[in-house]
Amino acid sequence: MPHSPRRRRLRASVLLAALAVPALGAGCGGPSGPVTLTVLATSALTEVFGEMGAAYHQEHPGVKLRFVFGGSPEIVDRLSDHAPADALVTADRAALEEAADHLAGRPRIVTHDTLTIAVGPGNPKRIRGLSDLRRPGLRVVVGAGSVPVGRYTRQALAKSALTVHWNSEEIGSRAVLDQVRSGEADAGIVYITDLRSAGVAASSVAIPAEQNVIAAFPAAPLLDSEHPEEAAAFVTWLLKPTAQKLFHKYGFPNPVSPR
Repeated sequence: MPHSPRRRRLRASVLLAALAVPALGAGCGGPSGPVTLTVLATSALTEVFGEMGAAYHQEHPGVKLRFVFGGSPEIVDRLSDHAPADALVTADRAALEEAADHLAGRPRIVTHDTLTIAVGPGNPKRIRGLSDLRRPGLRVVVGAGSVPVGRYTRQALAKSALTVHWNSEEIGSRAVLDQVRSGEADAGIVYITDLRSAGVAASSVAIPAEQNVIAAFPAAPLLDSEHPEEAAAFVTWLLKPTAQKLFHKYGFPNPVSPR
């Protein structure tokens, strides 16, 4: 039976992420300086948004971006706590719908991702696919059912008609990956883009397309934004060629067509 989700680092991870990626400039807008938008974003976008902030400011010199990263439930919780923010990007529609009362305008799917099996360097357990995760004695970790990567994982297993008895559940894809990297788990299901961030500390076992699922990342401006026009413009820009090329550079699948 799966254990309860590990809630450690739940609040701390958001705060640390905010410190790790400071605003690209100072000030809160107005005649004396540029507008600064606070964007709450799923941690799966940490690396690509790091570069995207500079690219956006180059194209829009009057606007600078401050990213606050965390698991999708964490960043949605910040809205309930009335933390100031201008735009929200989550890792699935369900997470965004939890923030429906805070959204302004129509959410847009800005990028996609897929799943892979993270294993130790060199794949010491010789895992070949999802069916091997049923192997007795194998320590398997997945995302909790309340977080996007956990929901996608359960969809993939259901699609493959597989029942896997995992050892623990985590609060997000990167927390799953941390368990594999540390050796506390033999295998975990994560976003393929997060696996890239592990470098040589983890290896990947591909999940075939017929067993995999497509993760959709929606974005929307927020009702309480002090800069509604700029927030809406940023969400629209995420579908522009510059942003889509950067998503692709960081391993996200084919560009999203604006709709």
